[in-house]
Amino acid sequence: MSMELWIVYLIASLGLSLTPGPNGLLALTSGARFGFRPSVFTVLGGALGFFCLIAVSLAGIGALLLASTTAFTVAKWAGAAYLAYLGIRLWRAPAINIDPNENDFPRSGVKTSKLFMEGFMVSVSNPKAIIFFAAFLPQFMVPGVSYSVQLLVLGGTFVVVEVAYELILAGLAGRIAPFLTRYGRAFNRITGGMFVGIGAVMAAAHK
Repeated sequence: MSMELWIVYLIASLGLSLTPGPNGLLALTSGARFGFRPSVFTVLGGALGFFCLIAVSLAGIGALLLASTTAFTVAKWAGAAYLAYLGIRLWRAPAINIDPNENDFPRSGVKTSKLFMEGFMVSVSNPKAIIFFAAFLPQFMVPGVSYSVQLLVLGGTFVVVEVAYELILAGLAGRIAPFLTRYGRAFNRITGGMFVGIGAVMAAAHK
């Protein structure tokens, strides 16, 4: 891939990352509820999920979902159900309780492995993302270049951009955590409702 083509891809990846989506919302929510350092695992889980989506899209699974109505429908409903579950759980979560003697982040006892898996599952549960990558990535693929090199360049570039964007969201969210001590319940319900809404939009989506 030429430097000029890579720069175009980098700009396109920036635009795609800045588009509001469930992973950005999850990073924002995780940063506000648990602080920056735990939310890094949420972001890394999402990054791995996106890398897997790019890998399978380059391998042709995106074309399979695009061609098969049944495969798309199964993947769509599975993803929508997971987002709805995540939203309901967040809706019911207690408000953040911040100890004024703690000056870093809420000691919530949350497991980082759980945050990692949430980020991963939100990424891979969106079949529309697979189809998008299947349509988006071929425009930047170079004939004759091996699959591993294409995956490293295209997948690596997008993942780095997405991680940087989500870490910024998580970092900014952590700054408002003290305010959520008072309004945390409302925050949980708003963001939980947004996850359910995204799941509903996904369930209604067509190829």
